[in-house]
Amino acid sequence: MKISFTGLSDPGLVRSSNQDSYHTDPEGRFFIIADGMGGHAGGEEASQIATREIRQYLLNNWYSLRSGQELLQEACFQANESILEGQRKHPECADMGTTVVVFMIREGESPYLAYVGDSRLYRFRDKQLQQITQDHTWVARALKMGDISPEEARAHPFRHVLSRCLGREDLMEIDVEPLEIEKSDYLLLCSDGLTEELVDEEIAACLRENSLLEKAAMFLVDGAKKEGGRDNITVVIINFEE
Repeated sequence: MKISFTGLSDPGLVRSSNQDSYHTDPEGRFFIIADGMGGHAGGEEASQIATREIRQYLLNNWYSLRSGQELLQEACFQANESILEGQRKHPECADMGTTVVVFMIREGESPYLAYVGDSRLYRFRDKQLQQITQDHTWVARALKMGDISPEEARAHPFRHVLSRCLGREDLMEIDVEPLEIEKSDYLLLCSDGLTEELVDEEIAACLRENSLLEKAAMFLVDGAKKEGGRDNITVVIINFEE
């Protein structure tokens, strides 16, 4: 299946630095977005470590006999350990961590995604947008339990409190799942700088109206900035062409 893809990252209108990091494999085999936290230096360092370590692990083990699910789990745990090592070497960055979302398509097996935190992956099919990942946040858990409404969730003061991220000694689980893909599907990977500013219908409308990937990415970032741009904004868009 032929694919095309693009990526774009912007610091937004409030932050003085960009603590997001992303990577698109030139051969279209895997895609990574990480959104760092822990101060300007710490967050930027954590997201870059995660992106670098996952990228290198996948490249080094691409032709391994291990499954894609195993590779993604091992890559994310390796990234977690590298961030922990950075914390130990640099006590001033002891609270640094990062979200991550990874999509991988490997010949001969199902595509897989892995994610930790609240960066997201959406699938856009037949003009409809579906969130595939589940946020690892206090608010997402409360929403799932029915303790709060979707409207309350969007403005809740705890909506940024992560229940899981890379850079934690107690990280025991990486969500890795197969993802079914059809021709003409689009995938959107994004940091929460996009989803904090634009609701799903606004994101879907942008994808419906802009078939050129670079244009869609630019419109999504500009749309988030028009709504305030209070965080760094990163998007990767993948199209599985007919």
